[in-house]
Formats: sequence, C-alpha cells, structure tokens
Amino acid sequence: MSAQNPYAPPKAIVDVGGGVADIDSLSVSDKWKRRFKVMRKAGGPSLPHVKNLTREEQKELSSFNVLAFLLGPLYYLFKGMWRKGLTLFFLTLIGLLAVDAVMVMVGLGSFTRATSFAAAAVYGALANGDYYRKMVLGQNAWW
Repeated sequence: MSAQNPYAPPKAIVDVGGGVADIDSLSVSDKWKRRFKVMRKAGGPSLPHVKNLTREEQKELSSFNVLAFLLGPLYYLFKGMWRKGLTLFFLTLIGLLAVDAVMVMVGLGSFTRATSFAAAAVYGALANGDYYRKMVLGQNAWW
C-alpha cells in the first residue's frame, strides 16, 4: 500500500513570474512584448517586485490602460477577454446602481453621473494585468 493519499488534491505548480509562453514568440506588438518582459521581471501581473525595476523599466510599465478606460468592455472584447469583460461589466453595473441609489437617498443625486468614471477606472486599472495573464500565462478566465 502506498503512503500517498488518493483523495489529496494535485500539487500545484507555482509560477513566480517565469511565465508559460515565450514572450518573443507571441503575436502581439513590440510595445506589448516590452511591457510583458518588464511585467515578468516585476514578478507577474500583481507586480510585487516593481521597486526593483529601473526608472526606464518603470516608465515602460504602465499600470493604467487609457484605451481600456475609454472603451471598457469593448476593449476586453477586442483583446479576446470577453468573459472577464462581461463579468466586470455586470459587477460594475450592480455596484454603480447600489452607489447611485444610496447617493440619491442621501441627497447627492447630482453627483451620480460622476460615478461612471469609477467603473471606467476599473477597466483601465485591470486591463494590462489581465492581458498579461491571457497572453503569457494562458489564463483566460472569468477573474
């Protein structure tokens, strides 16, 4: 009889920014390849080692995507991350409706239009990391 538990979950392979795909062989622009290499050096999409980067590398690595801010779910659709885009759309929609309802009840109904910038900021802040997960790590999931 072996000592291994047949009901134990499989051992996870932990990747600390090593990546799955070879960045140079990806079918993305040179700008994205440079950005992906810097993201890998910074420790992956969560950027835990960003302080170890040089100034030039930090300039190359932008944590905010203006196109995703402007286009929102359409940007995710164009980049092939439609599941995450739909999920973010519905989560931000529910969140905005709740915040707007509270603002109207409190008497700040005139500021409800400004809350749509918060939803756009969510897309802009998450897009680069999500695209890295999709292209380099091969993780194109809901989250």
